[in-house]
Amino acid sequence: MTPVVEKYLLDLRMALSGMTLAEREEIVDEIRAHIEERSIQSGMTVEEILRRLGPAVELARDYNNGALLRRASRSRSPWFILRTTYYWARTGIQGLILFVLAFVGYVAGGAFMLCAFLKPLFPDQIGLWIGSSGVIFGVPASTEGSTEILGPWFTQVALVMGIGFLIGTTVAVRALLPKLKKSQHLARGVRETELIA
Repeated sequence: MTPVVEKYLLDLRMALSGMTLAEREEIVDEIRAHIEERSIQSGMTVEEILRRLGPAVELARDYNNGALLRRASRSRSPWFILRTTYYWARTGIQGLILFVLAFVGYVAGGAFMLCAFLKPLFPDQIGLWIGSSGVIFGVPASTEGSTEILGPWFTQVALVMGIGFLIGTTVAVRALLPKLKKSQHLARGVRETELIA
């Protein structure tokens, strides 16, 4: 390999973050093989091949983004999933929709859990209320003219609802993350197509 290619691969290796050493080396070896193969098959110069690949930092960003999505699609941590969807919210409308879904789901789950834990402390202020202003889950502005219908069962219902929202949101977002990855043409898709073309 030429010094230009070695410099490119070194820059790529340094820009790959959040991956194990084995993952970094696998990516670098893969790019090295593509460069060699492309130069033999097409007769293109190394400089042309590297230009088509784009700057090493951008290529590394694509691989890092792909790795982030893979980790989030396997994660059970609401915080990690929310951080990942926040990152993708800045890349397009699909990412934004996924972030809003995750945010609303986790906030709703957290609110139900909070109500479940606060009910024993404030039994007369928190509950499922039905009155002239409609149905209110949580803390009504006024309990006057309203009836709390769940009573002591409110804690269990709110706890189940909270856990349901947290688990349901995690499952839904984990299922949708691979679709986001495909739609964003991350990591290998566009870059490999450019190499092969």
